[in-house]
Amino acid sequence: MSLEQELIERLQQLNPTHLAVVNESAGHGGYFPGKESHFKVSIVSEDFAGLRLVQRHQKVYAAAGDLLSAGKIHALAIHAYIPTEWTGQAPESPECAHAPKT
Repeated sequence: MSLEQELIERLQQLNPTHLAVVNESAGHGGYFPGKESHFKVSIVSEDFAGLRLVQRHQKVYAAAGDLLSAGKIHALAIHAYIPTEWTGQAPESPECAHAPKT
């Protein structure tokens, strides 16, 4: 199973009403086809109600668990919302300074 699919399955425990996991590895240095190292997560859940941003991120980290260890996911951008905050779109990711040059 791919890291992306494992991450999606683990984040289901947060009862998302919206979940998008994007593999952004191709935009980072050292990329090769099939590499899974950098991900962006947009997640909307009532489980985040009453939590500060850092607490929401901690819940996502806890759900991801050992996927965030060496040799697996190197970077995880998290956009965590409650349903009333969700506008239908997460912010764009910045360009990586070490991205392959085209």
